[in-house]
Amino acid sequence: MTETKERKQNMLKIGNKEFEKLVGMAPLAGITDSSFRKIIKERGCQFSFTEMVSAKGIYYKDPKTEELLHIDPEEGLVGAQIFGRDPEILSKVIKENLNHREDIFSIDLNMGCPAPKVVKNGDGSALMKEPETAERIINAMVESSTKPVSVKFRLGWDEENINFLEIGKICEKAGVSFVTLHPRTRKAFYAGKADWDSIKILKEELSIPVMGNGDLFSKEDIEKMFRHTLCDGVFVGRGALQNPNIFGEGESLSLQKIVELIKKHYSLKIAQKGERRAIPEMRKHIAWYLKGVPNSNPLKNKINTENNLQTIFKLLEEFEREQE
Repeated sequence: MTETKERKQNMLKIGNKEFEKLVGMAPLAGITDSSFRKIIKERGCQFSFTEMVSAKGIYYKDPKTEELLHIDPEEGLVGAQIFGRDPEILSKVIKENLNHREDIFSIDLNMGCPAPKVVKNGDGSALMKEPETAERIINAMVESSTKPVSVKFRLGWDEENINFLEIGKICEKAGVSFVTLHPRTRKAFYAGKADWDSIKILKEELSIPVMGNGDLFSKEDIEKMFRHTLCDGVFVGRGALQNPNIFGEGESLSLQKIVELIKKHYSLKIAQKGERRAIPEMRKHIAWYLKGVPNSNPLKNKINTENNLQTIFKLLEEFEREQE
């Protein structure tokens, strides 16, 4: 009885959900759409996010933005990740567009995206330079939302402006449900080594749950991050693109399984978006699935210029036979 009670106390609680060891998928623009979320859910992913969605796009009812918020029941637990810098617009879209959506479990504020087209408008990681603005935004979101609110951020804008602890404490004071730290600066983008020590420091300093992110490419990496940082959960990024099994047992996929997975991914994406859009969108996924597979570069080059689905499948099957 005591053992069960102790285990319960160590469980992570977000909203009305409990997790013994949360391993989820970080939001990635152009990647984590509905089809990809179904793929990873089948392989053990406990929690994923929509691609980054513009609050203004929701506010002005942009059709492309609304499509990014498409969620199917088979995807499991999904949070909506939004970006923006206007507290009033963020508050309004949460109240009018997101609160009533039963398929959206939580709402995440993006303060980590380093993309120039996002940063130039003062969104994403540019908010790291404006803690007071960030505080107004986060307060407005928490006050407006009936769902758990979380924030993802970086170490700071650059090495001379490291302020992740300040942002974390703003989040804690505002009452967010959890924070996720990608421990690189905006200036670093995705280069260099993720500073896991900073996740550990943030975990020590905050009373709210802290999730780790960055340089998680295997099951072993996930276990190491849990041990090293004592974080409450992890969100995998690029590591899941090469091996979606990272959420489960972690074993690498055989070439046969990779080809099967690619075909399945095509079918899911086609069902959602149609063949004309699915074929070019799948090219980046194929580059990840086949990364490190010997002799696969010529195949990837052919697929990148091919628009006929049957021909693509034939190329994959021929490649599989050649490698046997």
